[in-house]
Amino acid sequence: MKSFILAHIALGMAMLPSMAFATSRMAPEADPDIVVPDSTGFTFTDIKVLPTTSVKDQNKSGTCWSFAATSFVEEDVMRRGGPELDLSEMWAVRNCYIDKAKKYIRTNGVTNFAAGGAASDVFYVADNYGLVPEAAYPGLNYGEDKHNHGELDAVLKAYLDAVKKNPNKKLSTAWLPGFIGILDAYLGPAPESFIVDGKTYTPESYARQLGVKSDDFISLTSYTHHPFYESFVIEIPDNWTWAESFNVPMDEMKLTVDNALDKGYTVCWSADVSEGGFQWKNGFALLPEPKTGADLEGTELSRWVKLSDKDRENETFKIKGPVKEQTVTQESRQKSFDNYQTTDDHGMVIVGYATDQEGNKYYKVKNSWDTNQLYDGYLYVSEPYFLEKTISVMVNKEALPQQIASKL
Repeated sequence: MKSFILAHIALGMAMLPSMAFATSRMAPEADPDIVVPDSTGFTFTDIKVLPTTSVKDQNKSGTCWSFAATSFVEEDVMRRGGPELDLSEMWAVRNCYIDKAKKYIRTNGVTNFAAGGAASDVFYVADNYGLVPEAAYPGLNYGEDKHNHGELDAVLKAYLDAVKKNPNKKLSTAWLPGFIGILDAYLGPAPESFIVDGKTYTPESYARQLGVKSDDFISLTSYTHHPFYESFVIEIPDNWTWAESFNVPMDEMKLTVDNALDKGYTVCWSADVSEGGFQWKNGFALLPEPKTGADLEGTELSRWVKLSDKDRENETFKIKGPVKEQTVTQESRQKSFDNYQTTDDHGMVIVGYATDQEGNKYYKVKNSWDTNQLYDGYLYVSEPYFLEKTISVMVNKEALPQQIASKL
């Protein structure tokens, strides 16, 4: 992923309806032979966990951004007293693919065309194309029970690159309908209407009925290459709409997350998950001091990022309970981003917080890699890991601390 970022630093974002960036990170392939240990040396105690919908599985698709932000929308509707929803992630994927393709052709391939995206993309779709339930658009029209976009992504990119070559010396009127036809074949045609609880909706009317509006949300980040208390476009490939995030000091970004959780708002989180301390199967993410020894066994952190998902599953790298973690500063955070050590890998949702047996604080995070791990699809992320490896967070504007909201 880090080399991918280095090779493609051309992706954009979408403006305030801000975003928390998510990514083209795919779920690791499940292996029935892998046995999760009974004990990792941690004892986590949940302090606060907010209501959320069920854990989903993006499987072999780079659509975590849609799974994370869709869950975030579902939780916001529940917080406002609405029903527990199951919205279609592939509805946002379909519409973003179409508009992403238009931009890719219009810029002659300079912008990024890939599976990744940002949390703001779901709100972009809600504003412009509406929302639909999962039952109305499951996006599995190609003989699979779970999402598997390897062939789809390859076909879409090859098609656009053929169009981009402009062999007719001008674009035909067929290229866009042809592109949409591929999406229809794989994901299914777009529903014009559907029935929910006996009432007929269009995608647009359904989004209005749910009260989902991008203006209610804002994305925050924390980097020093732009002024604090101003908005800017985070320079990451998956920000294809060039959405803006509001820049605040690192401590204020954390303060906002803590305030949101305390007030009952979940947080959409975009982060780097390629670190050795991110141990999905064992259900935690830490930022240990970079050393080997009693706390770390068998592999150095720098080598971990080069391993495949399969190799990581079979590694002997282990963290045996709470360890001393790195001290994160605004400077270390910036350096990590500038050096491609923090990259936009994955999108998830922060739904609460907890402590370990030594009193260290962790954020409880909902993932979209199914439930076949230690905590049934959730993991605990340490504060140092969060501070160093967060690209951005998205929150409801009502969850902003007053001292930060006054600076917008």
